[in-house]
Amino acid sequence: MTANIQGMQADLRAAKLDGWLFYDFRGRDPIAQNILNLPNAMRTRRWYYFVPAKGEPKKLVHKIESESLTALPGDTLYYAAQDELHKNLKKILGRAKKVAMQYSPKNEIPYVAMVDAGTVELVRGAGAKVVSSADLVQKYEACWSDEQKASHFSAGVIIDRIVRGAFEHTAKCVGEKEPLTEYDLKLWILKEFEASGIWAEEGPDIAVNANASDPHYGPTAGSAARIQEGDLLLLDVWGKKKTPGSVYYDVTWMGYLGAKVPEKYAEIFRVTREARDKAVDLIRSHVAKAKPLEGWQVDKAARSVIEKAGYGKYFFHRTGHSIGEKVHGNGANMDGLETHDARHLIAHTCNSIEPGIYLPEFGVRTEVNVYIDEKEARVTGEVQSEILPLLA
Repeated sequence: MTANIQGMQADLRAAKLDGWLFYDFRGRDPIAQNILNLPNAMRTRRWYYFVPAKGEPKKLVHKIESESLTALPGDTLYYAAQDELHKNLKKILGRAKKVAMQYSPKNEIPYVAMVDAGTVELVRGAGAKVVSSADLVQKYEACWSDEQKASHFSAGVIIDRIVRGAFEHTAKCVGEKEPLTEYDLKLWILKEFEASGIWAEEGPDIAVNANASDPHYGPTAGSAARIQEGDLLLLDVWGKKKTPGSVYYDVTWMGYLGAKVPEKYAEIFRVTREARDKAVDLIRSHVAKAKPLEGWQVDKAARSVIEKAGYGKYFFHRTGHSIGEKVHGNGANMDGLETHDARHLIAHTCNSIEPGIYLPEFGVRTEVNVYIDEKEARVTGEVQSEILPLLA
């Protein structure tokens, strides 16, 4: 597959940018590699590829790697000495005054901040203003094809079933001579994944009680807690089909090993559920009205609910992340806390909504996935309304 130069140029004109400057040194920018669909080759020296809003692209490569960008269209300029690089960089930029790069002012969106400060200074010295390519990147890195969308929904049906089965399996094991541990349950889920054609790079995260207060807690064979009657159980489960190009489905559910969920757990879940639903409703309403919405605004909507309830300091991560071929994708994150993600939510992308409250003695999180179409946004799987009581 070749790089979509014409599509990039149309997007650049729509954004009123003069061009998109791709730069890499020794593979530091995987975004550039992916978007340009670069085949593997020896690239040990700096290279630049400039896509102007109009006209032919231009390449700048080192003389000893003169063939390193031959897969891309456009004329090639070469350099060896630094002054030659500086001179030819000005030539490929031409009269461009405003160019996008994988750069983020003040590193507010570190997921796209691949270009080092010195290179930004060099481009500025060549006469161009550097702006962030963040919104451009997500169109080429985060938008799903119809096949990827189908893979997500298919994986979701399977994973929702496995989550239900995991709760049932846990309930059956309570009170047995050899109690089930968090790690045992993780292995049970992975076995179900394998039998169902689901795969994940890591995980799932299985946690009870205070362990659930660590949002990225992962049980190990040596440290896993036993799962017993009276425990609060969190399952954070993500996976995708094994077919090439498939994308992830990522959810978190809560269960209680008892017949009636204690009010202290139920109250915290109600707050997180309200925060989740407020964020989802905000996305739905903006998409239905074709009204622009940025990632930090979704985070603010969810966070305001938790802060109003008095638990603000116990919600210390972003509200959600982009989902793609990696579980944490390169689209807009629902984040106004860890970063200020001003990227717009765009059609054919998907993100998680997963607020949590992590008290010292226990943690609660609820997570759904929201897919955005041209005219609507929707939750892609089952939605938890209350903590599930797992014992009769």
